[in-house]
Amino acid sequence: MTKQKNYKQTLIACYLGFVTQAISANFTPLLFLTFKNAYGVGLEKIALIPLVFYLTQLLIDLAAAKFVDKIGYRTCVVSSQVLSAVGLVLMAILPELLPIPFAGILIAVVLYAMGSGLIEVLVSPIVEACPFENKDGVMSLLHSFYCWGAVGVILGSTLFFSVFGVANWKILTLIFALVPLYNAFNFIFCPIERLVEDGKSMRTGQLLRLPLFWLLILLMICAGASEASMAQWASAFTESAMGVSKTVGDLAGPCLFAVFMGISRILYGKMSEKLDLTKTMLACGVLCVICYLTASLASVPIIGLAGCALCGVSVGIMWPGTISISSQKCPRGGTAMFAFLALAGDLGATVSPAMVGGVSNMVGGNLKTGLFAATAFPLILILGLVVLHRKFGRLSK
Repeated sequence: MTKQKNYKQTLIACYLGFVTQAISANFTPLLFLTFKNAYGVGLEKIALIPLVFYLTQLLIDLAAAKFVDKIGYRTCVVSSQVLSAVGLVLMAILPELLPIPFAGILIAVVLYAMGSGLIEVLVSPIVEACPFENKDGVMSLLHSFYCWGAVGVILGSTLFFSVFGVANWKILTLIFALVPLYNAFNFIFCPIERLVEDGKSMRTGQLLRLPLFWLLILLMICAGASEASMAQWASAFTESAMGVSKTVGDLAGPCLFAVFMGISRILYGKMSEKLDLTKTMLACGVLCVICYLTASLASVPIIGLAGCALCGVSVGIMWPGTISISSQKCPRGGTAMFAFLALAGDLGATVSPAMVGGVSNMVGGNLKTGLFAATAFPLILILGLVVLHRKFGRLSK
């Protein structure tokens, strides 16, 4: 008798994959001042760390369209966990071993960024290929684990540093490395199916000639930008608007934003069978515009903070929702489509915070003006969804 495949094991591995990505993206920024004090690294060099992280992710997203299908999903996704674990371990070790500590930090960042990029490309299509009902809801719930991972990193690190001191950051880094190390074994043994049968997926050239594909890319850029513009500046916004410390700013800003984003993804995951995805994303786009306007125009600080937090609700389903729309509208897109979608989302998430900072500097450091300019991203998303609905019809349930 053939043993029935346990796709719940696959889902758990993918959940932890996004938790690993949240660790990679959110832990090191909490150590920036520690690196400055412990290794004498200047702030201009520290600013290179997120740039190197996201640039590495972008390059992996781009390259994955070519090599993932040739190497195989299982090998690549196990490698993503191993690279993430090794990168975190080396973060605790290399700065002490190398004559230039910052070089050790960057090597570690590149390694776990490679793992993070592979996670972003692979986890969604792995879940999409599993025979789950209600794929929209499953995808939304899956992506909520990035939010909970981010919250766990911020709260867990704050608690650890409060009890044991920031000087013991290396121990916490090694503890976080256990997550991807454990999850590598999950991916070794869980069932993984092919997204599209051999020979039936669209070639990259075919995708690039498809007008629908470029509309989906635009939606993904705007989804990443709408999310990252607020997420990256939430702490600074909270500190400047409410006059609180950085610790309080981290908890009330990005942490609260991540909590609301996670809640919205869980709620959609539970109710998706009763909702039309395109209409829900349109509603979220409108709410996102309102939240950005509230944060940037409110004269009362607590109202501005509410706009910042509720923005997490509005952007929650944009990224996973665009992936679900893409899977339904372009079912033969294959790995290349998911890789380009990840690239587009990362591109939006990389460019938009820089744009907010640039616009803010142009007007004398007024962050509210920068956030007001970022309202353009959810507005373009709304326009793109309207075009999608009119030109390419409704989604099938």
